[in-house]
Amino acid sequence: MFPVLSGRRGLMLAIAAIVAVVMVSPGFAQSTGMCKGKVVDGKGQPIDKAKVTIEFKEGITRKYEVQTNKKGEFIQIGLPPGQYVVTAEKDKLSQSFDARVRLGDAAEVNFVLVPGAAGASKEEAAKNAAIKSLFDQGVTASKAGDHDGAIAKFNEAVAMLPDCYDCYYNIGYAFTQKKEYDKAEAAFTKAIELKADYVEAYNGLATVFNAQKKFEQAQTASSKAAELAAAAAAATPGGTTGTAGVDALYNQGVIAWNAGKADEAQKKFEEALKLNPDHADSHFQLGMTLVNQNKLADAVVEFETYLKLAPEGQYAAQATAMVKTLKK
Repeated sequence: MFPVLSGRRGLMLAIAAIVAVVMVSPGFAQSTGMCKGKVVDGKGQPIDKAKVTIEFKEGITRKYEVQTNKKGEFIQIGLPPGQYVVTAEKDKLSQSFDARVRLGDAAEVNFVLVPGAAGASKEEAAKNAAIKSLFDQGVTASKAGDHDGAIAKFNEAVAMLPDCYDCYYNIGYAFTQKKEYDKAEAAFTKAIELKADYVEAYNGLATVFNAQKKFEQAQTASSKAAELAAAAAAATPGGTTGTAGVDALYNQGVIAWNAGKADEAQKKFEEALKLNPDHADSHFQLGMTLVNQNKLADAVVEFETYLKLAPEGQYAAQATAMVKTLKK
C-alpha cells in the first residue's frame, strides 16, 4: 500500500494529517451480493439458454431466474445475502447445489448436465465434488487470512482441473494479499489465458500494477476490465455492467488519484456511483477528492454516506475522523 498523492497544497493541517490514507483495490460494501457460474455438458461444452433458478431458502419467498449465454455463463446481481438453492435445467436434465450469498462476495456455482444421477456419472460426480470441496476450502482459508493455505487448496484443485480459471484468480488474490506481486500477476494472467473475458482477473492485474506504482499498466488493465464489463452488459437484454464493471471504474479512479490526476479520479468515482449508488468505497474516495478541492461540505456528505453504507468498513475510522474534523 502507498500514500495518496494529492497534487495540491494549502489544506488545513488538521485535515492534511487525516487525508494521508491509502487508496486500495475495490471494496465490497454493497448492500447485495451476486451469484454466477457456468453450465456445461458432459464434454465440457457450454450449454446455451439453460434456465438457472436461484431460490432463497431463509423464510421469505424470493426466486430469480436467468438464462445462460452462448458461453454457458450466467450471472444474477442484486441478491440479498443468505442461503440459496441454485438449479440449472435444460432438455429435462437438471442439477442443484446449495450456495450462500454474502455481501459483495460472488457465489460461484458451476453445473455439468448429462444423463445420469444428478446430471453426472458416479465418477464424474465424485471428481466434481472433490474439486468443489477443495475450492470451498480455499475460499474459507482465504477469508480467514490463511493465504498460504488457500493457495495450497486452489493448486490442488488445479491439479484435478487444469482449466480452473477461478482457481487461478483466487491464487492471484491470495498472492496479492501476501504482496508477492510477481506471482499474483502470473496467476491473474493465467486466469485470463483460460478465460479471455475475465473482468475480475483484469481488475486483479490493475490492483497488482497499482500497488507497484506501475500506473500505465494498471490503467490499461482497468480499462480492459471496464470494456469487457460494458460488452457483457450490452450482450444481455436489460443488463448492467454489474459489480465487476463498477469495480473497474473504481479501480480507474484509484489509479488516476495515485498518479496525481485528481479531476480524472473524481469523474471515475462519480461514474461508479451512477452505476451503483450504494458502492460505499466510491463515496469515501469521492469525498477525498472533494477535500482535495476544498469542497468540505460536499465531502462531509460523501463521508457520512459511506458510514451509513459501511459502518464497519475499511475506511470507517478515517471517515468518522474526517466528518468530525470538517464539521468543526
